[in-house]
Amino acid sequence: MEQPGSTKLDGSNTASANEQLLTFIVDGEEYGVDILRVQEIRSWSNPMPIPNTPRYIKGVINIRGDVVAIADLRERLGLPKLEYGATTVIVVLRVNVGGNERVMGVIVDAMSDVTNVPQAAIKPPPTFRSSAEGGLAKGIVTLESKMITILDVDLIFDVSSTSLVPAA
Repeated sequence: MEQPGSTKLDGSNTASANEQLLTFIVDGEEYGVDILRVQEIRSWSNPMPIPNTPRYIKGVINIRGDVVAIADLRERLGLPKLEYGATTVIVVLRVNVGGNERVMGVIVDAMSDVTNVPQAAIKPPPTFRSSAEGGLAKGIVTLESKMITILDVDLIFDVSSTSLVPAA
């Protein structure tokens, strides 16, 4: 029998009205992404810098022969920089960019948990004209005493709002 609030790591839900999130910490706040979009979690390693990319793109790393772009989520959200440390990890995501699925990573301060969230508890984020975080959030959920901002992983690397791809 499964404990209340527990999750299965195989991506299956115990109830169809739940969404599983991988949650992590950035600047002391909890964020989440759909667990079905997560490929893996890697310990911190310095990416190789790439010229002419947005400031929040820290470079690329090699994952089993694939070149994977890495973004600093703090910088993408407009938050202050922080030195990378022992808890810093790279969350490798499957992202839709320009109609193609690509593998890309985001640097986060620390991992949190895998959390089951009732879909009915997910509320739309407030909208602000110039807020990077508001533009990346696809929902907010309050569970007990904490709030989780659910990020739209496709917008983190959205080339229409950044200069990720150099002009030809």
